[in-house]
Formats: sequence, structure tokens, C-alpha cells
Amino acid sequence: MKAIIPVAGAGTKLRPHTHTQPKPLIPVAGKPILGHILDGLIQAGIHEFVFIIGYLGEKIEEYVQEAYGNTIQSSFVVQGPREGLAHAIAMAADEVKSAQDGVLIVLGDTILDVDYASLLAADCSVLGIDTVDDPRKFGVVKLDADGWITSMEEKPAIPKSNLALAGVYAIRESMQLLHAIDFIISNKLRTQTEFQLTDALMHMIENGVKMKTIKVDNWFDCGKKDSLLATNRILLGRKDVQQYQHDGIVNSIIVPPVSIGKDCNIVNSIIGPYVAIGKGVLIKNSIISDGILGDYSQLGSIILKGSVIGNDAVLKGKSQSVNIGDSTEIDFNE
Repeated sequence: MKAIIPVAGAGTKLRPHTHTQPKPLIPVAGKPILGHILDGLIQAGIHEFVFIIGYLGEKIEEYVQEAYGNTIQSSFVVQGPREGLAHAIAMAADEVKSAQDGVLIVLGDTILDVDYASLLAADCSVLGIDTVDDPRKFGVVKLDADGWITSMEEKPAIPKSNLALAGVYAIRESMQLLHAIDFIISNKLRTQTEFQLTDALMHMIENGVKMKTIKVDNWFDCGKKDSLLATNRILLGRKDVQQYQHDGIVNSIIVPPVSIGKDCNIVNSIIGPYVAIGKGVLIKNSIISDGILGDYSQLGSIILKGSVIGNDAVLKGKSQSVNIGDSTEIDFNE
């Protein structure tokens, strides 16, 4: 299958970080969100990718070429005005037409654990789903007794189930998908002001295409600061992403799990647990836990917990020297 990765969104909920960096390139657990997605797909045997870019798209293209240029075949399609996921797929119509075995659409800002082997081996279209507490925020599917999708709706006011679309769609019927997208766009059938992929897929079902679902094992939300840090903690807890760069670590304590990039200098500091540090970072006289530090950032004389620091940022606190006698209390927070 050919993978279609829409990455044109502005990621406004992660600002200020997305003012200068597209959301898929925000780091988590030692690599960009998009890197986690691509590694999983490549491991599943996918090597042909189409990236639908828009906001800061040149940075997406630069990252893919530098990190994966010798590993995958990639092409880039620009989505000008962002009018929904179905509209994004329409921009890549020529690429979809050339996909002989169908297309695998994977959202470029959400990390999933899913059994790609089963997904790709199915002889019908398969959509990834998960159960959620509030399905009104998602595309929602309803199944019959045999597990076939009977209906789906984008962000319904009154959901018919709590089964939410998780952002991965293996569509065997490429041309039917394009016809369905053309139908909703030409007839101006918008939902939530946009042309939704959910509506196009429902149109396919109404015209006889059979679709089933697969339960995703984990669905990591990276949409806001708190959920990004939660994802960082979970992924750092996995052995395959733990990295330790010992050169440049002087008189410091590292409390795992921690990911430390190349060419970092950490002096007189305590790092961890659950800290992901980019490359070329300088940390002095600091205590950092539960955080993400971007490339070439500099921190000095600071205590941080639950923080996200961007690339090339400089954050310095105030060093204190005290001589305290018996029965004395000093509170620097006041």
C-alpha cells in the first residue's frame, strides 16, 4: 500500500511552539512526532509515502529528506486552503490513482500502536478505532453484529456509539474513495465547515463498499502541552527509545527514563525522570524532570517540572548562596 500522510495543519493548540515549527515536527521522547509515525509504518513494510503539506511545509519536506531520504520513496503535495481531510486527500488525487493496492491514510500528528500486519493483510477496507469517553469530539462508527461498519458520522451531537475513528484508514478501493470525495466536494457537503473524510467514507458504504474496523492498542494524543508530556512519559518508558549520551555529562545525575541527544553538555545538574533532551543542549546547575527540551536550548540555574522548551531557547534562573542559622525559615516563593 501507498501511505498518505496529511501534515498541513497549523497545530494552534500547541502554540507558541507551532509558530515556528509544524506540529508533526514537535519532539517527543527523542524524535519528532512524525518520526515515530514513519518508523512504525516502515517497520510494517510501507516504503512509498505521499505527504500533504501546507503550513511550514518546507520544514516537513526538509526533515523527511534528511532523516528518511535513503529509506523511503516520498512525494509532497501542497494543500493551499485547509478545507478538511477529504479536501487534503483530493489534492493528492494523482497519487491515489496510481496506488494499485489501495492507500493507507495516517494522520501525521497522532502516534498510534496498531497491528499494521493485520490491517494490511485484510482483503477489505479497514479503519482504526478506539473506545472513548466523549465521542462527540471524534468521527464515530456504528457496527453490525458481524463487525461491518453500518454508519459513521463526524463529531455527532448525539453519538450512536463510543467507537471513535483513531486516524488510520486502510482503503482498498482507491478510485471509489476519489469518486466519493469528488461527490461531497462538488455538492458542497460540508460538516463542521469542512469536507470530512468521514462523510466520503460513509458515501462509499452507502454505495456498497464493505468496511471493517481494527482496535488500536494505544492512541497517543499530542495535541496539547499536557497530553504531549503524557505521551513523552509513556514512550520514554519503553526500552527501545532510551538513549544516553555520556560525553559532556559532568558531575550530574541522570534518573531514567531519559533521552539525551548528541553533543549535549550537562553540568552540575539532575536530569529525570521522563526528560527528552534534543541535540546540542547546554544545562548547568539545574534540576529538570518531566519535560521536553528542544535542540540547542540553554538552561542555567533553574528547576523545571512539566515543561516544554523550544529549539534555541535560553532560560536562566538566579543562583542563590545562603548561610542559615538554627530555627530559620526562608521561602523564596514569597
